[in-house]
Amino acid sequence: MASNIGMMDGAYFVGRNEILTWINNCLQLNLSRIEEAASGAVQCQMMDMTHPGVVPMHKVNFDAKSEYDYIQNYKVLQDVFNKLKIDKPVKCLVTEISTFFCLHGQHIEVNKLVKARPLDNLEFLQWLKRYCDSVNGGIMNENYNPIERRCKGGKERVKGSIKASKSLQSNNTHHHSATVDSGPKPSRASTGSGGGNHSSVDIQALSNEITDLKLSVDLLEKERDFYFAKLRDIEILCQIQELEDLPVAVAIKKILYAADAKESALEEAQEYLAEALNAGEDEGEEA
Repeated sequence: MASNIGMMDGAYFVGRNEILTWINNCLQLNLSRIEEAASGAVQCQMMDMTHPGVVPMHKVNFDAKSEYDYIQNYKVLQDVFNKLKIDKPVKCLVTEISTFFCLHGQHIEVNKLVKARPLDNLEFLQWLKRYCDSVNGGIMNENYNPIERRCKGGKERVKGSIKASKSLQSNNTHHHSATVDSGPKPSRASTGSGGGNHSSVDIQALSNEITDLKLSVDLLEKERDFYFAKLRDIEILCQIQELEDLPVAVAIKKILYAADAKESALEEAQEYLAEALNAGEDEGEEA
């Protein structure tokens, strides 16, 4: 089950662009940043596509703007996990969710997700993709209509939004026409040559690159910390009084405490271990 995957599972090395492409293709959206999925609505609909009929889509707020609204979406998601008996439950308080998934031994808190922290949201979406793929084999449900499902149960709100939007658009068009007719014509200098647009595109591209680099650094740091913790556990085990003088423990410490990355550290440990084992055999024969 994907809910049991560990930190070093390949799921956590799926890149931001692949996750965004997966979301946009499956749900017919146009997300450009991981943070745009922080409201929890995307996650709810992914579960709706994977398990049709399980998610009460009328309770999912795709227009959520505040952290409070985001949390309500995550509560819907928690109910879905409970129904499906997914063994990574959200720990709930009376009025609010405190923590979300325990991924590779660390809790990812909802308050980090709703604050649109890129790495936390990326990790959760990586887990979600792995889970969905484990259920449907990575094959999209061709009969699933994501746009229609987003409108289920919320038609009145959607219609109201459309009417308000049309009214606002009409007023803006009228106001714009009046301004153009009565106001001075813009000069060549004020219209510019489109250089500002190019500048914005460049800035956006650089921002995306910086975000990717930050995510890569964060993932590398987590990988480093993971392996360092393993080595530290081995070191502590080798320092137990009853074990520290055993040949295997001494050989392991020779590798751990090697002053540099010389290749002979392993060879030296192997030679010591072979000598110790041979000495032990000789003593046994003499006895």
